[in-house]
Amino acid sequence: MDRRIQSRDSRDRVRPVADKVLVAYATRYGSTREVAEAVAARLRESGVGVDVKPVKAVRDLGVGGGVVLATPFYLGSMLKEATQFLERNRAALERLPVAVLACGPVSAEGDMAGARQQLDDALAKLEWLKPVAATMFVGKYDPAHLRIADRLIAGLPASPLRGLGPHDDRDWESVRAWADDLPAAIGLA
Repeated sequence: MDRRIQSRDSRDRVRPVADKVLVAYATRYGSTREVAEAVAARLRESGVGVDVKPVKAVRDLGVGGGVVLATPFYLGSMLKEATQFLERNRAALERLPVAVLACGPVSAEGDMAGARQQLDDALAKLEWLKPVAATMFVGKYDPAHLRIADRLIAGLPASPLRGLGPHDDRDWESVRAWADDLPAAIGLA
């Protein structure tokens, strides 16, 4: 049985599309994985088939419905494994609708405009990538779980993380709202 759904393109032509979307995530401490899983859950609630995998586990982009890449930003850059995923899968991603979500500032009081600009700048360097949607969300922070190198950076006198306690400022309503817009952006609605 062909489990495809139909979608209308910009010229109002009906076209079949695969019913699966891959939500691939890179994460260092798990916060971005949790956001990726929330996006996937919301997509499932809207009737979209979803696979959720860490970018390192993706061997084949055998989905035709699109890809959502979730990545944290550290010091103004995408996590290296996310960039490697994009380059490794470039040929397939050039033919698929791709959405990008990033988790950046560790506080809702952080510079969201500056963080969004970092995302835009990173995407601009990947001239071949034309995301159908891209956003920056606030992450969470727990200094007790930092790796040694990150703990050293956070402890520097000039670090905005110095003395910051654990907190989670993720806006789950914003995450769900963004996910609700994805089927249309990807072309599945």
